[in-house]
Order: sequence, then structure tokens, then C-alpha cells
Amino acid sequence: MRILMVEDDKDLCSATRLQLCKQGYEVDVANDGDEGLYYMLEGSYDLIVLDRLLPKIDGIRLLGLARKNGVKTPVLLLTALGDIGDRVEGLDAGADDYLTKPFDIRELLARVRALTRRPAQITDHSEIRYRDLMLDLSALYLEGNKGRCTLSKKEADVLHSLMKSEGGTVQRSLLFFHAWGPDTEVEEAILDSYAHFIRRRLDAVSRSVRLRTVRGVGYRLEEEA
Repeated sequence: MRILMVEDDKDLCSATRLQLCKQGYEVDVANDGDEGLYYMLEGSYDLIVLDRLLPKIDGIRLLGLARKNGVKTPVLLLTALGDIGDRVEGLDAGADDYLTKPFDIRELLARVRALTRRPAQITDHSEIRYRDLMLDLSALYLEGNKGRCTLSKKEADVLHSLMKSEGGTVQRSLLFFHAWGPDTEVEEAILDSYAHFIRRRLDAVSRSVRLRTVRGVGYRLEEEA
């Protein structure tokens, strides 16, 4: 399994790469945004570990460029900025998870395992429909009667579970299971961040379908009149 690490702190790169290699991963390293973009567009990776603050091209802009150029690889964003607004900005740019510096290597390895773990439920169809929505799981986009938008892999996984329920309430534990796999070590609050992003996606593409919170239980899709 191949990982790309884009980080300008060479000591951190060396130490982290060593630990990842001990776990059996193959790791390429880029030390600035230009080099990182080249590797992201030219290489084939199972995961990208991306620093938010990079020379030449910062991590947020780099991630946006990669997503616009069709890079669908899961991204773990490293950030020294701990405010919720900074974390939301990273997730909104297309990151699948974030980790605040300084971090314990055991937590990074747990996040890597969660993001590279294949979901237990695999669909044979790349497209799924609910009301006016169509979700393409292979191309990672959502289309409705107002237009189309691209999605991160985790946004698509969460939406897939919600659309399959056809208006039924999906428990938080099931959403985690489908999007992050069994025994996930990702903090539970990240699901609420993804719910925030999915609401924005639905507002952009659909005139009627909205995401509702079922307090203490989970989420469901509803069609407004």
C-alpha cells in the first residue's frame, strides 16, 4: 500500500516515514507544494498525508488543485491550526480527515488505518438514486435538478448510506461503519462536520431533498414540498 507524505519539516518526514515503513507501507515524500502536486497528479497512492502550511503552494490550495484535476485519493490533513474554522476549511477543501500537530505517532497510524481500510459494504453499482438526486460513486459527484457538485470519498460514502435508506433514519454507528469501516478510531465529531458539508452539497444541487438530524440517533434524507 502506497502513501504520499507532503510535508516541509524534513525531520518530521523522516521520523513518520520510518514508522509507516515499519507498518509495511511504501512511502514517497515531497517537501513543498509544487513537488507535492506533481506526485499527486503523476503517482498512484492509497493515501495522501498533507501538511496544511507548505512553501510554494499551501496545503489547502494544493488539495483544491488536486481535486479539480481528478485526484480522488483519501487525504489526511496535518495542521498546526487547531481552531474549528481551520479544520472545517480543510475538510471543505476535500480532506477526508485531519490531525492537529503535534501528534502522537500512534494516533497518526490509527487515522491511516481508518482511511485505508476498505468499507465492509461494497455496492455492485456505481450509481444510486433517491428522489431527484443521483450519486455516482465511481466519479464522486452528486447531481440534482439544480446542478452537479463533486464530493470527497467520505462524503460519497455517507450519502450512499443515507440514499439507500430511502428516507429512513440511519444510525450514527451505521454511517461510521459504512464510511470508515469497522472498529474505526476516528473521533465521532467528524461525522457532524460531514453532515454540515452534505447539507451544503444538497442545497447546491437539489430543490427539495434535505438532510435532517434525528437527535440522539442519526440522520435521514427528507423531501420538502
